Amino acid sequence: MLEMMLSALIVVGALFTFIGSLGLARLGDFYTRLHGPTKATTLGVGALLIASVLYFSTRGEGLSLHEILVTLFLFITAPVSAHLLAKAALHLRVRSIAPPPPEAEDPLADTRVRAGD
Repeated sequence: MLEMMLSALIVVGALFTFIGSLGLARLGDFYTRLHGPTKATTLGVGALLIASVLYFSTRGEGLSLHEILVTLFLFITAPVSAHLLAKAALHLRVRSIAPPPPEAEDPLADTRVRAGD
């Protein structure tokens, strides 16, 4: 039973990692390429690390904490790094293939006091 669960986690992890890597290589612009390593690859590496925790915890001496620490570090740093990369790209005005959103009308435009009034 354990071998089947480990095999399933390894296959799922490998599929997510492959899909994330493929997205990084094939998607059109910088912003869409951020989704590959931050979403799918995080899930893939997480599944592989869970499989490793299960394997070494049942084969070794007690609970394997190395993989749990790596998993926590991965789940904390991946979204933060993606956010900082996207923020830097916005600051540098990196072009996107998506059209910008339409400008919304300001509901307070008529009620503001002008400087000359």
